[in-house]
Amino acid sequence: MKRISILLLILVPLLSFGQARKVWLYHADNFFKETDYQNALINYQNALSDSVGLEFATIPYELTQANLRIDKKNTSKDSVKVIPLSDYIKHQIALCYMRTYDYKRAVASFRETAQLDSYPEDLYYLGVAQMNNDQHEDAVNTFENYIRSENYSDSLLRSAQLLITGCYYAMDESNMKKKVTVSILDTNVFNKGTSSFAPQFFGREDRLMFTSARDGGVILDPEKQVSAFLCDLYWTEMDEQGNWKEATNFGRPLNSAQHDASSSFNPLKLNEQQSVIYYTRWSDANRTKKAIHMSRMVNFKFYESFKLPESINVEGYQSINPFVSMDGKTLFFSSDRPGGQGGLDIWKIELDESGLPVGEPENLGRPVNSELDEQAPFFHEISSTLFFSSNGHNSIGGLDLFKASYNKENKAYGSPENLGLPINSSMDDSYIIWDKFLRKGYFASDREPCANGHCYDIYEITNEPILIALEGNVYDSETEELIPGASLFFKDIDFVLPDSTLTADEEAHYYRSLAQNQEFFIKATMPGYFADAASVNTRPITQSMTLVQDFYLRPIPKDEIELEGIEYDFDKATLRPRSMEILDELYEFLELNSNLVVEINSHTDSRGSDAYNLDLSRRRAQSCVDYLVSKGIDKGRLVAKGYGETQPNYLKNEKKQPLLDSSGNRIILTEDYINKQQSKDIQEEYHQRNRRTAFKVVGEGFRMTSD
Repeated sequence: MKRISILLLILVPLLSFGQARKVWLYHADNFFKETDYQNALINYQNALSDSVGLEFATIPYELTQANLRIDKKNTSKDSVKVIPLSDYIKHQIALCYMRTYDYKRAVASFRETAQLDSYPEDLYYLGVAQMNNDQHEDAVNTFENYIRSENYSDSLLRSAQLLITGCYYAMDESNMKKKVTVSILDTNVFNKGTSSFAPQFFGREDRLMFTSARDGGVILDPEKQVSAFLCDLYWTEMDEQGNWKEATNFGRPLNSAQHDASSSFNPLKLNEQQSVIYYTRWSDANRTKKAIHMSRMVNFKFYESFKLPESINVEGYQSINPFVSMDGKTLFFSSDRPGGQGGLDIWKIELDESGLPVGEPENLGRPVNSELDEQAPFFHEISSTLFFSSNGHNSIGGLDLFKASYNKENKAYGSPENLGLPINSSMDDSYIIWDKFLRKGYFASDREPCANGHCYDIYEITNEPILIALEGNVYDSETEELIPGASLFFKDIDFVLPDSTLTADEEAHYYRSLAQNQEFFIKATMPGYFADAASVNTRPITQSMTLVQDFYLRPIPKDEIELEGIEYDFDKATLRPRSMEILDELYEFLELNSNLVVEINSHTDSRGSDAYNLDLSRRRAQSCVDYLVSKGIDKGRLVAKGYGETQPNYLKNEKKQPLLDSSGNRIILTEDYINKQQSKDIQEEYHQRNRRTAFKVVGEGFRMTSD
């Protein structure tokens, strides 16, 4: 009896501990499912601390866990293996550390679980944690070991290969932008409380709105809610000295007793008194249900917000991080809705004049979106550049900030570029915005240690000086030989800078420094040549670079240049509409070559009397001159000349070059030559060639003078 009593005393605590563990695991798994990883961690730790019997307990483990986004190599979806319960709990604890952004503890936990056979993917997660802990060299070795292993999954293999690229990027000192400065913003204004993030311009560049969890926010139940852990929207503006004023909570009804975050302002061109704010809202009750709401504002007073329709918020999926284009016509946002590339993707949708979405959203697709997460879009209008955060490209660690240039002509984005250090860090960096000229920006990062683990702060960026240079050479368009000494005339199309001129050096080369947000009309000239022109626009440029613009000058011919297609009414000098279109092109040519004096000449065929043909050709040439003068060409640059039938044309090939006879002479379309042609159609064609209007350069160096 005594032995039985002792055994019962041992079994009762064991049974009690087992029941408690089940409760802790039950709550832990539920918290984990609801993405409340902090509470999940506490319960998993309690379950692990009750270690009696853990080495003998086992659980079935599905090899294709959807929540980990793993596709196991050579396994079917119903593949199941049995693992020790202690391995499961340790694995879940490591994941909780990772998902609460406690990367130091995550490294230690995954280093332990990666040695176990239960979770081969933990070797991959160890590498991720090392990256986020600024241990890039260790992470490369870890990812390489994972790739060499036999138990990798295809999806994580691709991710590991990509993350290795990000590690090497982080270790390359050339990616450190030494002239970029990053500094944390005022603690009393922006970074007060437990977390601050998602800065956005609020109507102008000296006024910002942002998200913050701090004391004094909107709550409904003080006994159950703590304002310091509840996100609200705030705004602030600069005073006359350039200092940020105290932040103001937007208050109710914009802010609620739920999380209100990541906003964007739309001033609505339709009504100056009314504007719109879009923002993300979710509750602690279900953190996976995040949706974009909209609230109308009139003179800083808000109407009750409402959830945007299913074109934005698909039931069962997250839609977050709204951003409105400068013209108010496009809403960008992030969502894991169906139809994307994987994870959170960036989408866009049209907005009507009242700010409501129209039609169906469009996924930005590759190369912007990846299999992982892209979020917090910001489109910089002047430079046509999309800025966003992602962990799916060559990330240094966690979310990194990227940019992708947008080509308006083919409506496509270029490959994303990492913004590099010090803007990006081994931690999460997101929510970037820039001023008009990309000189100053703001973003959020959790790079600094925080009492509550993962917490964003708002930082200010002063960009490195963007140095833009323009250079090129001047060539002869026919021989492609260099033309030293050519003049290059620069005109600011915004009329801000005065006109200026450069001279190509002895190697026909020129060089000039430019600034951002400029557009120049450039004309290259040289005596004996027609001018060449180009436009150079620095508005889309977001980084230092050298632009190349060459010029090709065509030698001025001694012969006349025929104006093909000039037509007149029969037996008259009246210009037909088609003739005016051709003369409009000549007008543009003369505007470009403003130094030239030209002769406008007209010719007839040989039919009719000499005197009549000469008079008709003179009147027709004068009609052309009169039209050009009416367009604005100085009459001192134009000479009207009628030649009648005295200068017959000559045969030309397809390249407008003269055809030569057996003696090497041009074949002139004289009356005798035309009459010798057997075909009446050919004879008529040759007569038509003689009935022509042309121009010829008769002088250079003309300069208009004004009174």
